[in-house]
Amino acid sequence: GPTAQEVTVAGQEAATAHTAGSQCRVTPLSSVPLLLQAALERYSLAYVDYKTALQVDCSVQAAHDGVNRMTKALLEKDGVNWRQKLPPIPTVPVSAQTRWSVPSAQKPKPGSATAFLVYSGLFDVSLARMLKEEGNELVKKGNHKKAVEKYSESLKLNKECATYTNRALCYLTLKQYKEAAQDCTEALKLDPKNVKALYRRAQALKELKDYKSSIADIKSLLKTEPKNTAALKLLQELNRA
Repeated sequence: GPTAQEVTVAGQEAATAHTAGSQCRVTPLSSVPLLLQAALERYSLAYVDYKTALQVDCSVQAAHDGVNRMTKALLEKDGVNWRQKLPPIPTVPVSAQTRWSVPSAQKPKPGSATAFLVYSGLFDVSLARMLKEEGNELVKKGNHKKAVEKYSESLKLNKECATYTNRALCYLTLKQYKEAAQDCTEALKLDPKNVKALYRRAQALKELKDYKSSIADIKSLLKTEPKNTAALKLLQELNRA
């Protein structure tokens, strides 16, 4: 497999090509693009990506090296309970390597920049996740306008339900109710029973005085979570409107 140095160099070249508008894409999952995120040394996220990469292809030495390096760094950073602070590690289907692999005759030399371009199916996903995390941090600081920019950049790369609902929350705070409702609608296309999307769209529709649609969303939410106190409170307010 590629060495850690090859991963870094090739990853930089791949990122440059990607930024320049490379159209080279394959369908994920592939172990190599996961290394792009990991190479940035964001310890917790990197550890998860290295472990996920190994589920797809356990022969990638750079991923083994990365797991060891991240384990040491996280132990120093978070102490003996470092595993408790990790994000969930995705479970990769056994069929993933077969389904998403490139035919061996077309496979470039491991560790080359071309390899990273060919195996770039998850590059956008990794970058999108980083942008979403940056947006989340901005929300914690109360900078919702800047967070919207980060979430928007993230959604250009990967349309994810949680990113839509996060941006919707920002729009609600900024009193951009039409945009908030629209984001929740997009989230519900991806996850029709998403509680946050239903609740936040109901909030937005209430502000837009579309009470009938708002009540419909709350009732849909309560089918999933009948004891959701925030939803029950909002329903009471809507019934009085």
